[in-house]
Amino acid sequence: MAEIAVEGAREDDGPSMRTVVGASSAGTAFEWYDFFVFGSLTQVISKTFFSGLPDAAGYIAALALFGAGFAFRPLGALVFGKVGDQSGRKGAFLATVVLMGGATVAIGLLPSYATAGLLSPILLIVMRIIQGFALGGEYGGAAIYVAEHASDNARGRSTSWVQSSAAFGLFAALMVILATRILVGQAFGPAAFDAWGWRIPFLFSAGLLAVSIFMRLKLSESPAFAKMKAEGEICKAPYSEAFGRWPNLKLVLIAFFAVMCAQGAVWYTAFFYVQTFLERFLKVAPETINLLMVSATAISAVGYVLFGALSDRVGRKPVMLAGMTLMLIAYFPGFHMLAQTLNPALSEAVARTPVVVYAPPSDCAVQFDPIGKKSFLSACDIAKSALANAGVSYRNQAAPAGSLAEVRVGDLVVQSVDARSLAKADAKAAKAGVEARIKTALATAGYPAKADPARMNLLGAFGVLFVFTIAATALYGPMAAALVELFPTKVRYTAMSLPYHIGTGWIGGFVPFSAFAIVAAVGDIYAGLWFPFAFTALSVVCCILFLPETKGRPLHF
Repeated sequence: MAEIAVEGAREDDGPSMRTVVGASSAGTAFEWYDFFVFGSLTQVISKTFFSGLPDAAGYIAALALFGAGFAFRPLGALVFGKVGDQSGRKGAFLATVVLMGGATVAIGLLPSYATAGLLSPILLIVMRIIQGFALGGEYGGAAIYVAEHASDNARGRSTSWVQSSAAFGLFAALMVILATRILVGQAFGPAAFDAWGWRIPFLFSAGLLAVSIFMRLKLSESPAFAKMKAEGEICKAPYSEAFGRWPNLKLVLIAFFAVMCAQGAVWYTAFFYVQTFLERFLKVAPETINLLMVSATAISAVGYVLFGALSDRVGRKPVMLAGMTLMLIAYFPGFHMLAQTLNPALSEAVARTPVVVYAPPSDCAVQFDPIGKKSFLSACDIAKSALANAGVSYRNQAAPAGSLAEVRVGDLVVQSVDARSLAKADAKAAKAGVEARIKTALATAGYPAKADPARMNLLGAFGVLFVFTIAATALYGPMAAALVELFPTKVRYTAMSLPYHIGTGWIGGFVPFSAFAIVAAVGDIYAGLWFPFAFTALSVVCCILFLPETKGRPLHF
């Protein structure tokens, strides 16, 4: 890791503060690497493990599986939180890194759908659940361990290195993927990465796992827990203490609504849903997306530390509130600007020649199917499915009952077909014919098949990502210190971990899936932003009204 400037107390026979921060942050960075490799390879994974599904359904299923790993994080938070509050911080977050690393390596060895059929996605789901379960116990342990070593006046800066571990993990994931794409592509051709090269970033984590275990074995127990244990004040019932007593439960609710709703929405929109948006809707090449995200992530690593240190001076609350408010303002104009800077031809086509689906409302189903069991074979369903696969926005206009759906691209009209009464092979052919005619009409109207690199304003796009990054790091940088300071020592691991992982797991983890599903259902590529916008707005209000300032608060309470 980079040179770490931290302050804090230490036991004479314990590790230095630099070792505490370095080992905690490095291990957490490795776990984030594991998790982010999967998120960054969603497109490839959907083709490898869900090849039996239609294109859009397979992509949504892969996004849902990415979210499924997050769904089990609160369970991991409860299990490892209890271990951490009763047996010690060190043991809990040493176990999490072993579980996380083993599951990640195993994903790199799983058979594809073409080889093993349904067994393939089932095994993948199991590995993702293990990953999410382990990560549920990781963050709280690392943040608490560092905070309980740090001095009261430098806690924001010290814990911000744990926050920056997310950037290091994402940065490493993007760099390894980018390097693997280039090297495998040069040596074996462009199709090799999608065929087998994607496994390399997963297998690479085996070496990172060994380093992380070695570093964490050098650590001793935190001073706050050691003091509590020596005084015989270990909590015998963390769950009832944390959630059964109103003073502690109130703090859990404040942490969730005032901070974590925004954290999950802001961070995963800025660093994950934006990738889905660029790839699926703006048709930007993966290499360009990786370049932009690596640049933004590099900036974020500095931002976490700067805003963490700033919170030691001006307070946690104003810095975090500024971050979530900035993102609330930037959501819609920022994504519109990304379209204008990275695929101006698409923005021009939408303004010049809007697409309208003219169909009876009763003939139209919601256009997403995470498990691929539905057959969208009505005329309206086929038309909308083709547009969803193409990533093109459209408006809905009601037609008389009994009429066939039409896709109107300016003056061009493409008649859809009703394939519900056709044999499977005939229905497939009819659907393919409609999709081909719609693609031709879109191309004729100037809708680009992919973003043109010659027309991209990469500096402008990076400017948008820079604003997103400032917002995310201002919120996330001071957050570890704020959450640790909010809860009493006896139940800190359990009480802090649950709201954190519900926010990042159930809100943040499902941002890409939920936003993409909303887009597929509504037909507007910007409609999915209402999901993170709503949770961010909720936190802004709750933060102003209910979150106390905790800067400088002693941790031994």
